[in-house]
Amino acid sequence: MLKTDAYFDTATSTVTYLAWDDATLEAAIIDPVMDYEPHAAHLSTASVDRILADAKARGLKIVWALDTHAHADHLSAAHHVRDVTGAKVGIGARITEVQSAFSALFHATDVCPNGSAFDALFKDGETFSLGELAVRVIHTPGHTPACVTYVIDDAAFVGDTLFMPDYGTARADFPGGDAAMLYQSIHRILDLPPETRVFVGHDYLPVGRDKPAWETTVAEQHAANVHVHDGVDEAAFVAMRQARDATLAAPRLILPSLQVNIRGGALPPAEDDGQVYLKIPVNRLGV
Repeated sequence: MLKTDAYFDTATSTVTYLAWDDATLEAAIIDPVMDYEPHAAHLSTASVDRILADAKARGLKIVWALDTHAHADHLSAAHHVRDVTGAKVGIGARITEVQSAFSALFHATDVCPNGSAFDALFKDGETFSLGELAVRVIHTPGHTPACVTYVIDDAAFVGDTLFMPDYGTARADFPGGDAAMLYQSIHRILDLPPETRVFVGHDYLPVGRDKPAWETTVAEQHAANVHVHDGVDEAAFVAMRQARDATLAAPRLILPSLQVNIRGGALPPAEDDGQVYLKIPVNRLGV
Protein backbone atom coordinates (compact mmCIF):
# COMPACT_ATOMS: atom_id res chain seq x y z
CA MET A 1 0.00 0.00 0.00
CA LEU A 2 1.28 3.46 -0.96
CA LYS A 3 1.64 6.07 1.75
CA THR A 4 2.52 9.70 1.03
CA ASP A 5 3.41 12.90 2.79
CA ALA A 6 3.81 16.33 1.19
CA TYR A 7 6.11 19.23 2.01
CA PHE A 8 5.30 22.67 0.62
CA ASP A 9 8.26 25.00 0.03
CA THR A 10 6.96 28.55 0.35
CA ALA A 11 10.02 30.14 -1.27
CA THR A 12 9.43 28.36 -4.59
CA SER A 13 5.81 27.18 -4.24
CA THR A 14 7.11 23.64 -4.83
CA VAL A 15 5.66 20.48 -3.36
CA THR A 16 8.10 17.68 -2.49
CA TYR A 17 6.65 14.25 -1.83
CA LEU A 18 7.79 11.45 0.44
CA ALA A 19 6.18 8.30 -0.94
CA TRP A 20 6.65 4.83 0.49
CA ASP A 21 5.52 1.22 0.39
CA ASP A 22 3.89 0.53 3.75
CA ALA A 23 4.79 -3.16 3.52
CA THR A 24 8.55 -2.82 3.03
CA LEU A 25 9.12 0.80 4.13
CA GLU A 26 11.08 1.51 0.95
CA ALA A 27 10.60 5.15 0.02
CA ALA A 28 11.14 7.74 -2.70
CA ILE A 29 11.54 11.48 -2.41
CA ILE A 30 9.95 13.13 -5.44
CA ASP A 31 11.11 16.58 -6.58
CA PRO A 32 13.34 17.41 -3.58
CA VAL A 33 14.20 21.10 -3.16
CA MET A 34 17.56 22.65 -2.34
CA ASP A 35 17.18 25.93 -0.45
CA TYR A 36 18.74 28.81 -2.37
CA GLU A 37 18.74 32.49 -1.47
CA PRO A 38 19.61 34.29 -4.72
CA HIS A 39 20.71 37.67 -3.38
CA ALA A 40 23.52 36.13 -1.33
CA ALA A 41 23.87 32.96 -3.44
CA HIS A 42 23.42 30.99 -0.23
CA LEU A 43 22.70 27.26 -0.48
CA SER A 44 21.25 25.10 2.25
CA THR A 45 19.86 21.59 2.58
CA ALA A 46 17.66 22.43 5.57
CA SER A 47 14.33 21.69 3.84
CA VAL A 48 15.26 18.31 2.41
CA ASP A 49 17.08 17.38 5.61
CA ARG A 50 13.78 17.78 7.48
CA ILE A 51 12.21 15.31 5.06
CA LEU A 52 15.10 12.91 5.54
CA ALA A 53 14.67 13.22 9.31
CA ASP A 54 10.96 12.46 9.01
CA ALA A 55 11.74 9.43 6.87
CA LYS A 56 14.25 8.18 9.42
CA ALA A 57 11.75 8.66 12.25
CA ARG A 58 9.27 6.51 10.35
CA GLY A 59 11.86 3.80 9.77
CA LEU A 60 11.85 4.38 6.01
CA LYS A 61 14.68 3.48 3.67
CA ILE A 62 15.07 6.05 0.89
CA VAL A 63 15.86 4.12 -2.28
CA TRP A 64 14.93 6.69 -4.94
CA ALA A 65 15.35 10.44 -5.44
CA LEU A 66 13.07 11.17 -8.38
CA ASP A 67 12.76 14.37 -10.39
CA THR A 68 9.81 14.80 -12.73
CA HIS A 69 11.96 17.04 -14.97
CA ALA A 70 14.85 19.52 -14.89
CA HIS A 71 13.15 22.27 -12.93
CA ALA A 72 13.57 25.94 -13.83
CA ASP A 73 12.19 27.32 -10.56
CA HIS A 74 14.19 25.53 -7.89
CA LEU A 75 17.46 23.69 -7.45
CA SER A 76 17.06 19.94 -7.10
CA ALA A 77 18.35 18.32 -3.92
CA ALA A 78 18.48 14.87 -5.55
CA HIS A 79 22.28 14.72 -5.42
CA HIS A 80 22.22 15.51 -1.71
CA VAL A 81 19.63 12.78 -1.08
CA ARG A 82 21.89 10.30 -2.87
CA ASP A 83 24.92 11.40 -0.86
CA VAL A 84 23.10 11.00 2.44
CA THR A 85 21.08 7.84 1.79
CA GLY A 86 22.66 5.99 -1.12
CA ALA A 87 19.40 6.33 -3.07
CA LYS A 88 19.40 6.22 -6.86
CA VAL A 89 18.59 9.41 -8.77
CA GLY A 90 16.05 9.01 -11.56
CA ILE A 91 14.59 11.26 -14.25
CA GLY A 92 13.06 11.00 -17.73
CA ALA A 93 15.35 9.68 -20.47
CA ARG A 94 15.01 12.80 -22.61
CA ILE A 95 16.94 14.79 -20.02
CA THR A 96 19.80 14.39 -22.49
CA GLU A 97 18.10 16.93 -24.77
CA VAL A 98 17.82 19.40 -21.91
CA GLN A 99 21.45 18.80 -20.98
CA SER A 100 22.52 19.48 -24.56
CA ALA A 101 20.63 22.77 -24.72
CA PHE A 102 21.65 24.14 -21.37
CA SER A 103 25.20 22.85 -21.08
CA ALA A 104 25.91 24.99 -24.12
CA LEU A 105 24.12 27.98 -22.59
CA PHE A 106 26.23 27.79 -19.43
CA HIS A 107 29.41 26.61 -21.20
CA ALA A 108 29.27 23.68 -18.77
CA THR A 109 32.11 21.66 -20.28
CA ASP A 110 31.96 19.11 -17.46
CA VAL A 111 28.40 18.07 -18.39
CA CYS A 112 28.18 15.07 -20.68
CA PRO A 113 24.77 15.27 -22.38
CA ASN A 114 24.25 11.53 -22.00
CA GLY A 115 22.39 11.44 -18.69
CA SER A 116 25.38 10.03 -16.82
CA ALA A 117 24.75 12.44 -13.91
CA PHE A 118 21.70 10.30 -13.11
CA ASP A 119 21.45 6.67 -12.05
CA ALA A 120 18.30 5.88 -14.03
CA LEU A 121 16.86 7.38 -17.21
CA PHE A 122 13.24 6.33 -17.53
CA LYS A 123 11.53 5.75 -20.86
CA ASP A 124 7.82 5.96 -21.54
CA GLY A 125 6.03 2.89 -20.20
CA GLU A 126 8.98 1.71 -18.14
CA THR A 127 8.33 0.30 -14.68
CA PHE A 128 10.55 -0.02 -11.65
CA SER A 129 10.04 -1.07 -8.06
CA LEU A 130 9.41 0.80 -4.86
CA GLY A 131 9.32 -2.04 -2.38
CA GLU A 132 6.43 -4.26 -3.47
CA LEU A 133 4.88 -1.44 -5.51
CA ALA A 134 5.37 -0.94 -9.23
CA VAL A 135 6.14 2.57 -10.42
CA ARG A 136 5.01 3.21 -14.00
CA VAL A 137 6.53 6.06 -15.99
CA ILE A 138 4.46 8.10 -18.43
CA HIS A 139 6.41 10.44 -20.69
CA THR A 140 4.50 13.75 -20.50
CA PRO A 141 6.48 16.32 -22.52
CA GLY A 142 5.31 19.82 -23.38
CA HIS A 143 6.51 21.86 -20.43
CA THR A 144 9.97 20.41 -21.16
CA PRO A 145 10.97 17.54 -23.46
CA ALA A 146 11.94 15.34 -20.52
CA CYS A 147 8.89 15.65 -18.25
CA VAL A 148 7.55 12.40 -16.82
CA THR A 149 4.69 11.39 -14.54
CA TYR A 150 5.23 8.67 -11.94
CA VAL A 151 2.17 6.47 -11.39
CA ILE A 152 2.27 4.47 -8.15
CA ASP A 153 -0.75 2.48 -7.04
CA ASP A 154 -3.70 4.93 -7.28
CA ALA A 155 -1.52 8.05 -7.40
CA ALA A 156 0.06 10.08 -10.22
CA PHE A 157 2.89 12.49 -9.45
CA VAL A 158 2.62 14.84 -12.41
CA GLY A 159 5.31 17.46 -11.75
CA ASP A 160 4.52 20.72 -13.57
CA THR A 161 2.33 19.27 -16.32
CA LEU A 162 -0.91 19.90 -14.43
CA PHE A 163 -1.64 22.15 -11.47
CA MET A 164 -4.66 22.32 -9.22
CA PRO A 165 -7.89 22.72 -11.22
CA ASP A 166 -8.30 26.37 -10.21
CA TYR A 167 -4.79 27.23 -11.50
CA GLY A 168 -4.57 25.17 -14.68
CA THR A 169 -1.48 23.97 -16.50
CA ALA A 170 2.24 24.52 -16.98
CA ARG A 171 3.85 27.00 -19.34
CA ALA A 172 5.17 25.57 -22.60
CA ASP A 173 7.61 28.24 -23.80
CA PHE A 174 10.88 26.86 -22.47
CA PRO A 175 13.39 25.45 -24.99
CA GLY A 176 11.89 22.19 -26.26
CA GLY A 177 8.48 23.06 -24.86
CA ASP A 178 5.37 22.75 -27.00
CA ALA A 179 1.78 23.63 -26.15
CA ALA A 180 0.22 21.02 -28.45
CA MET A 181 2.46 18.36 -26.98
CA LEU A 182 1.50 19.53 -23.50
CA TYR A 183 -2.18 19.12 -24.33
CA GLN A 184 -1.58 15.59 -25.56
CA SER A 185 0.46 14.74 -22.46
CA ILE A 186 -2.24 16.08 -20.16
CA HIS A 187 -4.76 13.83 -21.85
CA ARG A 188 -2.54 10.82 -21.21
CA ILE A 189 -2.86 11.67 -17.52
CA LEU A 190 -6.59 12.30 -17.88
CA ASP A 191 -6.97 8.84 -19.44
CA LEU A 192 -6.07 7.32 -16.06
CA PRO A 193 -9.00 6.05 -13.95
CA PRO A 194 -11.15 8.96 -12.68
CA GLU A 195 -10.43 8.13 -9.04
CA THR A 196 -6.65 8.39 -9.57
CA ARG A 197 -5.16 10.86 -7.12
CA VAL A 198 -3.16 13.59 -8.86
CA PHE A 199 -0.27 15.14 -6.93
CA VAL A 200 0.94 18.39 -8.50
CA GLY A 201 4.44 19.84 -8.39
CA HIS A 202 3.56 23.43 -7.49
CA ASP A 203 0.75 25.53 -6.15
CA TYR A 204 0.87 29.24 -6.94
CA LEU A 205 -2.29 30.22 -5.02
CA PRO A 206 -4.71 31.61 -7.60
CA VAL A 207 -6.89 34.59 -6.78
CA GLY A 208 -9.57 33.55 -4.32
CA ARG A 209 -7.57 30.89 -2.50
CA ASP A 210 -5.02 31.54 0.24
CA LYS A 211 -4.14 28.02 1.40
CA PRO A 212 -1.76 25.82 -0.62
CA ALA A 213 -3.20 22.63 -2.09
CA TRP A 214 -1.57 19.84 -4.05
CA GLU A 215 -3.89 16.82 -4.25
CA THR A 216 -6.75 16.48 -6.69
CA THR A 217 -8.15 13.66 -8.87
CA VAL A 218 -8.41 12.86 -12.54
CA ALA A 219 -12.18 13.31 -12.28
CA GLU A 220 -11.78 16.78 -10.75
CA GLN A 221 -9.33 17.78 -13.49
CA HIS A 222 -11.79 16.66 -16.17
CA ALA A 223 -14.58 18.64 -14.59
CA ALA A 224 -12.92 21.82 -13.41
CA ASN A 225 -9.39 22.51 -14.70
CA VAL A 226 -9.59 26.12 -15.84
CA HIS A 227 -7.37 25.49 -18.87
CA VAL A 228 -8.14 21.96 -19.99
CA HIS A 229 -11.51 20.79 -18.61
CA ASP A 230 -13.71 18.57 -20.75
CA GLY A 231 -14.78 20.38 -23.88
CA VAL A 232 -11.53 22.33 -24.41
CA ASP A 233 -10.01 21.13 -27.67
CA GLU A 234 -6.36 21.19 -28.64
CA ALA A 235 -6.58 24.31 -30.81
CA ALA A 236 -8.26 26.33 -28.06
CA PHE A 237 -5.79 25.13 -25.48
CA VAL A 238 -2.77 25.94 -27.67
CA ALA A 239 -4.08 29.44 -28.40
CA MET A 240 -4.71 30.08 -24.69
CA ARG A 241 -1.35 28.67 -23.62
CA GLN A 242 0.68 30.57 -26.21
CA ALA A 243 -1.05 33.86 -25.40
CA ARG A 244 -0.59 33.35 -21.67
CA ASP A 245 3.04 32.27 -21.99
CA ALA A 246 3.84 35.42 -23.97
CA THR A 247 3.04 37.44 -20.85
CA LEU A 248 5.21 35.44 -18.43
CA ALA A 249 8.63 36.50 -17.22
CA ALA A 250 11.44 33.99 -16.82
CA PRO A 251 11.28 32.17 -13.47
CA ARG A 252 13.23 33.94 -10.72
CA LEU A 253 15.65 31.03 -10.20
CA ILE A 254 15.91 29.72 -13.76
CA LEU A 255 19.65 30.46 -14.16
CA PRO A 256 20.93 28.86 -10.96
CA SER A 257 18.38 26.05 -11.17
CA LEU A 258 19.09 24.75 -14.63
CA GLN A 259 22.87 24.68 -14.34
CA VAL A 260 22.53 22.59 -11.18
CA ASN A 261 19.63 20.43 -12.35
CA ILE A 262 21.28 19.29 -15.58
CA ARG A 263 23.97 17.90 -13.25
CA GLY A 264 21.40 15.87 -11.29
CA GLY A 265 21.37 18.37 -8.44
CA ALA A 266 25.16 18.60 -8.15
CA LEU A 267 27.01 21.89 -8.15
CA PRO A 268 29.47 22.79 -10.91
CA PRO A 269 33.03 21.67 -10.22
CA ALA A 270 35.25 24.00 -8.24
CA GLU A 271 37.48 26.29 -10.26
CA ASP A 272 41.23 26.69 -9.83
CA ASP A 273 40.78 28.83 -6.71
CA GLY A 274 38.87 26.01 -5.03
CA GLN A 275 35.55 27.88 -5.17
CA VAL A 276 32.28 26.92 -6.85
CA TYR A 277 30.61 29.47 -9.12
CA LEU A 278 27.23 29.68 -10.81
CA LYS A 279 27.21 31.47 -14.15
CA ILE A 280 24.98 34.23 -15.53
CA PRO A 281 24.95 34.09 -19.35
CA VAL A 282 24.10 37.67 -20.34
CA ASN A 283 21.39 38.24 -22.98
CA ARG A 284 21.30 34.60 -23.99
CA LEU A 285 18.33 33.02 -22.23
CA GLY A 286 15.61 33.95 -24.68
CA VAL A 287 12.70 33.21 -22.30
